[in-house]
Amino acid sequence: MSAILDVRNLVKHFPVRRGILGGERRYVRAVDGVSFTVGSQETLGLVGESGCGKSTVGRTILRLLAPTSGEVWFRGRNILALGEEEVRSLRREMQIVFQDPFGALNPRLTVEQIVGEPLKNHGIGNRRERREKVEEALTMVGLLPEHLKRFPHEFSGGQRQRIGIARALVLRPRLVVADEPVSALDVSVQAQVLNLIARLQRELRLSIMLISHDLGVVRHISRRVAVMYLGEIVEVAPAGDLYGNPLHPYTQALLSAVPVPNPRLAKKRIVLAGDVPSPIDPPSGCRFHPRCPRRMEICPVEPPKTRQVALGHLVACHLYDTQGEMWIPPAPGGRESQEPM
Repeated sequence: MSAILDVRNLVKHFPVRRGILGGERRYVRAVDGVSFTVGSQETLGLVGESGCGKSTVGRTILRLLAPTSGEVWFRGRNILALGEEEVRSLRREMQIVFQDPFGALNPRLTVEQIVGEPLKNHGIGNRRERREKVEEALTMVGLLPEHLKRFPHEFSGGQRQRIGIARALVLRPRLVVADEPVSALDVSVQAQVLNLIARLQRELRLSIMLISHDLGVVRHISRRVAVMYLGEIVEVAPAGDLYGNPLHPYTQALLSAVPVPNPRLAKKRIVLAGDVPSPIDPPSGCRFHPRCPRRMEICPVEPPKTRQVALGHLVACHLYDTQGEMWIPPAPGGRESQEPM
């Protein structure tokens, strides 16, 4: 499977304002050396606790945030090295669905203006042609042409998110970043929106990066899953492998917290000690070691290397130092390579 998106060693640090007495400038290390790929027509789930850097990854790869360093290759072009005009034209192929369906929509614009704005900004069609494309996009997401003249406050939360999805798809992009697309919706509506995203992914042959803290949501529509902790990816695997055989202790703890809809099935919960460390001053060595129930002497000393311990199953943990092979991020458009221990 060829990769449409190839992220290599992506870093995003936010400077922290100095105090009254000055001192050394410090940084929030929101994303710290993240590498992953998204295949053509694939859905990749990116999961982790709130504050681990998931949304920052999504916004940085779209150039909504300027990266500190790294490379983001989209269809063979490093978009972080492109000028503003080149990025502007490329955005026709890369779109985002935001978490808050109300805050993402301009309350002063009608649905026709909101969904048609990307077409207008890119100079696509005349007024009549843009209206036709807007009506087509609304129909795709389950809304009616009669909704064109209404304003965002006249819709429910699920309908507003459908408007946001229509706006993202009206340009027919190749890649969509869905940033917590159902977390602000009622549980009864979440399944409808997820099924809609899955259907549109198949019909339009989209590549999707689904960002969520809800492992159930990610499992529903993702082919592969990447797990983030404190700015780093600790495990990547096909969805079936990750949920059936999680390797990293953090992934195991996350999955143990997912409720089972059968009260007769007893489930052992892995309770992590302490709180998530500050991204301003992350722990040395493995960042998870202060909370890890299986930590070893080497964990606070040396960061773990990412290893492939099964086909497509990558993990960064010292428990697997004697297993698998070193994983080296592939060259843009190339295949993953391994280096014997």
